[in-house]
Amino acid sequence: HFAVPMAGAVLNNINVRLDVETVTYILDHCEARVLLVDTEFSALARRAVSAMAKPPVLIDIVDAAGPGGERIGTTDYESMLAAASAEPPPAEPASELQPISVSYTSGTTGRPKGVVYDHRNAFVESLGNMIAWNVGPGTTALWAVPIFHANGWCCLWPLAGIGATNVMLRRPSGRSVLQALAAHDATHILGAPIIAQFMAEIPREEWPQLTKPVRMLTAGSPPSPAHFMGLEAMGIQLDQGYGLSEVWGPAVYRTPDPAWEELPPLERARLKTRQGIPNLVSDAVIVANPETLSPVPRDGTTLGEVMFRGNMVMRGYLKEPAATAEAFAGGYFHSGDLAVWHPDGTIELRDRSKDLIISGGENISSIEIENAICEHEAVADSAVIGVPDPKWGETPWAFVELREGAGELSVEELLAFCRTRLAGFKIPKGASFGPIPRTPTGKVQKFLLRARLEGRPE
Repeated sequence: HFAVPMAGAVLNNINVRLDVETVTYILDHCEARVLLVDTEFSALARRAVSAMAKPPVLIDIVDAAGPGGERIGTTDYESMLAAASAEPPPAEPASELQPISVSYTSGTTGRPKGVVYDHRNAFVESLGNMIAWNVGPGTTALWAVPIFHANGWCCLWPLAGIGATNVMLRRPSGRSVLQALAAHDATHILGAPIIAQFMAEIPREEWPQLTKPVRMLTAGSPPSPAHFMGLEAMGIQLDQGYGLSEVWGPAVYRTPDPAWEELPPLERARLKTRQGIPNLVSDAVIVANPETLSPVPRDGTTLGEVMFRGNMVMRGYLKEPAATAEAFAGGYFHSGDLAVWHPDGTIELRDRSKDLIISGGENISSIEIENAICEHEAVADSAVIGVPDPKWGETPWAFVELREGAGELSVEELLAFCRTRLAGFKIPKGASFGPIPRTPTGKVQKFLLRARLEGRPE
């Protein structure tokens, strides 16, 4: 992760949970020349490169802490290092705009796109993350987010650079995070909201005794206030971040206001789940009308699209000039996320533009409904989509995962609960119970939920 950029090469951290065809596509698309493979994933790598016309050189990584696997490389990582020249590589890139990394998007709607970052992105975003997250030499950061997710949110480099300790988890889960938290006396955690959910679901009597306050940076999808409350009760402060692969992960941060401590827990949690304000390296992050680019009023109600401009924004999509031009229409990167702007400058997500539900001419936020459903004590997680309705055009439909051991929850009971928290036109038309499909980075795959409801194969 450190040596590749120093050698003037470009990093491409590949999601090991992807299917073989997608891994082959990524390797072909970015014209990979060398592939370093942990032997645990040698079967996936062998199948992926076997379909390539120009396969990369394979180098095995043998990790004693892992389960191991077949060696398929021409050499292994340690042997490569031992045979390397003792002469140091160039310490600086030829240009600050030289690519440093390419990360591929989740591909929730089609082929993943290659997001290209440069050395300037990396340096400036690293500074912004250190300031926003208040880290220093005494920081011990526990990694429950994969490095392939937006290149580790550009946090691995600055943490090492400032003298902090990085603790990498091979298979993060709610319990493994808690065990590592106690074993390493960690001060910070990086993890997607799904990890926060898993941690919050573990009974309090099974939690380790924390010796110091712990901050958890979470980003990827808006967490529910219920999960915030559960972790806060155990001494973990969640710092909400918001961003996309195209802006190198969290580019907007929400840090707590001491005045919130006087508020009721649910109201405090709702304030914390707002996405926040831009980090210091942003030139501009606005909520604007996508047609006119005019900022919407900061009234907390007018809906607009979140747009980014500044050092944290990607150079573009690899080999996709048309998609790049479309994404940067008007000089801003268009996120596709819909939000409101509050008087204090805080951005609060309401939906993806493609997920907004329009019922009888009214805009309905699926996130608002999901958060309300997650307040039920039996609910672990929820996802809401719009379904066709002959009268209203669309109405909401909920998909619900129940907590382990929560017992039964009927559709009627769930809808009655929603009526105590939502306006009548926002009440779901119905609900389905069962696992919610997600990408490897924890994002809900709503296109699969639509297929499931329509009876189409997923």
